[in-house]
Amino acid sequence: MAKEMTLDELKRMAARVGLNLSEEDLRKLLPGVDRSRKQVTELRQLLSDTGEPAGSFSTVKGLSK
Repeated sequence: MAKEMTLDELKRMAARVGLNLSEEDLRKLLPGVDRSRKQVTELRQLLSDTGEPAGSFSTVKGLSK
């Protein structure tokens, strides 16, 4: 699982992309950023599963009556 981001890390990241945010704004953003990072980590784990998909795709259409 992704470790929680610190306020300083978020501040440096924002500055790197040219955002000049107040500390109050960064504090408001931090929980959402952490939540998003955790979700991305979970999705990557799901997508890296090497098992076969549960469903299959067929190009053959169903029979008409």
